[in-house]
Amino acid sequence: MKKNRKKNRKRSPEQDIKDWPRERRTTRITHINDGELDFYRRRAMYSSVVLVFFFAALVSRLWYLQIQQGEEYKKLAKNNRVRYLEIAAPRGNILDRKGREIVTNRPSFNVVWVREKNRVDDELIKKTAQILDIEIAEILGRTRKMVGTPGHVPIRLAEELSWDKVAYIENNRMELPGIKIEVVPQRVYHYGNLASHLIGYLGEISQKELKSPSFAGYRSGDMIGKMGLEKLREKDLCGEKGRHYMEVNALGFEQRNLKGEEPLPGNDVQLTIDVDLQQIAEELMMKDDKSGAVVAIEVNTGRLLVLASSPVLELDKFLGGISIKNWKEMLSNPHHPLINKIIQGQYPPASTYKIVTAIAALAEGVITPENSIYCPGRYRFGNRTYGCWKKTGHGAVNLKRALAESCDIYFYQVGQKLGVNRIAEYALRLGLGRKTGVEMEHEKSGLIPTSEWKLKRYKKPWQEGETLSIAIGQGFNLVTPLQLALMTATVANGGTLYQPGMIETVRDPDSHIIEQFEPKVLNRFEDQANNLKIIKEGLVEAVNGRHGTARRAKLENITVAGKTGTAQVVRLKQYKHLKEEEIPYKYRDHAWFTCFAPAERPEIAVTVLVEHGLHGGSAAAPIAKAVLEQYFGQRAKKTDREGGTDSTALSTASHTSHTSHASHE
Repeated sequence: MKKNRKKNRKRSPEQDIKDWPRERRTTRITHINDGELDFYRRRAMYSSVVLVFFFAALVSRLWYLQIQQGEEYKKLAKNNRVRYLEIAAPRGNILDRKGREIVTNRPSFNVVWVREKNRVDDELIKKTAQILDIEIAEILGRTRKMVGTPGHVPIRLAEELSWDKVAYIENNRMELPGIKIEVVPQRVYHYGNLASHLIGYLGEISQKELKSPSFAGYRSGDMIGKMGLEKLREKDLCGEKGRHYMEVNALGFEQRNLKGEEPLPGNDVQLTIDVDLQQIAEELMMKDDKSGAVVAIEVNTGRLLVLASSPVLELDKFLGGISIKNWKEMLSNPHHPLINKIIQGQYPPASTYKIVTAIAALAEGVITPENSIYCPGRYRFGNRTYGCWKKTGHGAVNLKRALAESCDIYFYQVGQKLGVNRIAEYALRLGLGRKTGVEMEHEKSGLIPTSEWKLKRYKKPWQEGETLSIAIGQGFNLVTPLQLALMTATVANGGTLYQPGMIETVRDPDSHIIEQFEPKVLNRFEDQANNLKIIKEGLVEAVNGRHGTARRAKLENITVAGKTGTAQVVRLKQYKHLKEEEIPYKYRDHAWFTCFAPAERPEIAVTVLVEHGLHGGSAAAPIAKAVLEQYFGQRAKKTDREGGTDSTALSTASHTSHTSHASHE
């Protein structure tokens, strides 16, 4: 048994080698040294390389995390301990030219929900919706907008809470986990809807706007300018947000308040607009639900004093976002309150355009002031008869009388001699048919036609008969009220076309001026002083003459120069037998009046458009007169306070209006 166990015992390779012959043992030992030993050496070398690479990567990563990115991770670690809430900055104030506050701020109470550490169930949603008196779907909709934002960023659920709701929420905070009251600045409109198209309104920033580089630093729920100066001057008005820091524990619960950063208010924007003049213009336009625009401008600087578009926007409807119902009502309103008629309304200039035709004719030597043209009340050209507004005719008229009484026959023939292209040249130089560059949104350029334009637009050559309509401001002509005001100011000041401006100053919170109005000249009429003087004489006669078309704009002690216009909307023979007041509103003619004063030393130009107002002399001129009365009344009071007198600045507010009937224009 023992022998068998010894015989079956396994032997090691080394023991077997010892029993081999000497030659065989030498060969086996050499094979182990040269083969297996090299194999083990290679494995050891590879293992060393792997270990070195591993430790090098580990050291590199530690260097990257602790040295290169150390500050960043330190900051992240701190953020896990410290949270912050942004504090909205008060927007800058908007003031009038005299420093009176038009738009400022007041505290507003909003409800927000902080999602962090709060589990929102159906019961909480129902309770919150019931307290706020809003739909559950609205709460869920606002929540979805905040998907992807940090949990500590509050979701705004409702704005402009009443004191009763604020008190209820504060007294029941334990039952409303995560629901808090947020105090933010809210816009206050001290003069209601005054200059609403100019000032604009605020609205919640959209997701599309958040993706724009222009709104870097804004968050969902922030209020931004959506229209007007609130939008165009967003960077000036918005200010810089503050931050409220708090220390939280690992579960996100607030532990203590830390030092925060106070918000920095936005810059104040002072306008060139005069509140008193603006109020007068808007009140008279709103009377009898007139639709149109009033523009007043300093003729020697380009400062805009009145920018009134009627109907006004009801700014309160836009606070916190306009409802679908209110938006549809505005869209369906036949007076189109959403259109800023100052720069977006485009109308035939009618007889106010005769000023352009007269300037072009004098400059080109087509007429002299003494040339007379006989007006029998009609003018035959080709196979068509063109009538004058005065069917019995004006008789023999020169330029001065033609402007004063707005004789169509005179300007038909003058326009025919000039041609459409020469008329267009002077219209463009006077600022018509192109954007003015005013700081307002979506300005329209109007249209001053030429023969080239018609060929390009309609693929048809210009017809000479069309020039007759163009010469009196009908046909293809289109202008905005602001353009016509600029043209009037250019005539008044002797030929200098200024770019209109409405920002007097922009001041930072420390009252330092960072921007100030400077007159900017766009064009000058060279060597036209005498011709413009002749034009002024005709315009003075239009207001102050016995047969002038604008006698309702006449002031005592102040010489007003102006021109009326009646812009034909559409020629409808079926209404020819009706009285003008019986014609459907949308088919009635537009009423124009543009003027400047004092004629001897012009200071202010006023342009009024009343949509479908029929006649400029009766519908538009009285509004311009009221604006002029207010302007010169203010100046007279200022002169009295300074201890001086000025005969041209006497107030006319106490004088009764001129009651004689104006003519057709």
